[in-house]
Amino acid sequence: MQNIIKDGRIVADEWVLLRDDDAAWPAQDVILPLERWLGERPAHAHRVAVWLSSDSDIDLLLARLSEPGLIAIDFPAFTDGRGYSLARLLRERHGYKGELRAIGDVLQDQLYYLHQVGFDSFAVRADRDAGQALVGLQDFSDSYQVSWRQPEPLFKRVF
Repeated sequence: MQNIIKDGRIVADEWVLLRDDDAAWPAQDVILPLERWLGERPAHAHRVAVWLSSDSDIDLLLARLSEPGLIAIDFPAFTDGRGYSLARLLRERHGYKGELRAIGDVLQDQLYYLHQVGFDSFAVRADRDAGQALVGLQDFSDSYQVSWRQPEPLFKRVF
């Protein structure tokens, strides 16, 4: 079981991420790709969450946005910033209140910025230590710009 960062702490990940459409459904909580999540409704009582690729059409999810208690957004590469936009859209424009998790190529350098756009949990890349990455949430004491967490720019908060 992999450790993740959730709400500023290291915790054991309770979810199994299924990336392959042909993967067998395990007898525990699962995170499914959007297309599979939209079509599949198993009879067992485990929780089912959804993950979005960086090029997912979130309009497909909007009609059922209140269903998943967890939405994971995949970062296929450290340099791919589309997941930031998806997170901010889900939080600000569409009012998603559940857990928002960054998955994929997630590194310490990104955590502060991911947190600012609305992510509250992070599955750090498997070859990195989540405990060491946790300090990335404290990289800066404040930000100048507007974010989901801080809707007012610094100059308005100071003057």
